Amino acid sequence: MNMKVVKDFKDYEIIAASNGMKYERWGNVYLLRPDPLVMWENTLETPKLDAIYHRSNKGGGYWENKRNINTWTISYKDLKFNLKQMGFKHTGLFPEQAINWDFLRNKIENTNRPIKVLNLFAYTGGISVAALKEGASVVHVDSSRGMIDWAKENVKLNKLDDKPIRFLVDDCLKFVKREIRRGNKYDVIVMDPPSYGKGANGEIWSLEKDLFNLINLCQELLSDSPLLFMVNSYSGLSPSVIENILKITNKKEHANIYSYEIGLPITKNDLVLPCGITGVIEYE
Repeated sequence: MNMKVVKDFKDYEIIAASNGMKYERWGNVYLLRPDPLVMWENTLETPKLDAIYHRSNKGGGYWENKRNINTWTISYKDLKFNLKQMGFKHTGLFPEQAINWDFLRNKIENTNRPIKVLNLFAYTGGISVAALKEGASVVHVDSSRGMIDWAKENVKLNKLDDKPIRFLVDDCLKFVKREIRRGNKYDVIVMDPPSYGKGANGEIWSLEKDLFNLINLCQELLSDSPLLFMVNSYSGLSPSVIENILKITNKKEHANIYSYEIGLPITKNDLVLPCGITGVIEYE
């Protein structure tokens, strides 16, 4: 296991981090948000500040705006994303995932055949946009209608709405089981499962109980010549856990299985903030 760090996200940076908070620049918007992994103490200066997210002792929290920045747009290389202030401190984009956007694009670019991508728990569509940019076709599945609509905004923002993408509001586990019965196959499968969630019709998702089953079932959806299987997690799992599941469930020969942390550099010093983990099966 190693750490992969985003280095060229010109529209995003963690300027400084201390006392459980990170001071960030998103384009020309400056935010102060809590992060439980910022356990060190130091002076935290915020000369420019547009909004602060305050946690509540009862759970959740609220945004305190210094100016009206409810929605805005940032870019990463040739990709664009609409951002919004959400509950639970989020903006609709995890910039550390730029590591995986680049990785996927490079893999697709170096093939000379059509690539079909299945994006599960697909959120606002970072991976979907990256795959479409390289000419892949995408099936984008999320249980939230709001997230699907947001992903459609991002696809349109990148002028990719005429490209082959299907958006489905569905429970990911049920969708995968139906795809197996239909006999559909994919060259790339990416998933970003939460710790806990509810499906489109109230189905309960539990990472601890359901992750192994989902990954195991997804192996049946892989094409005869798959390209990539990727699992992202922000749930505090050890990278070794994801790697072990991938090793046990993998049914293909010539598969390179590994995992890594993804992180973001802190501009003020040489620290890196860990942000999540990724497990990969890379097929030869």
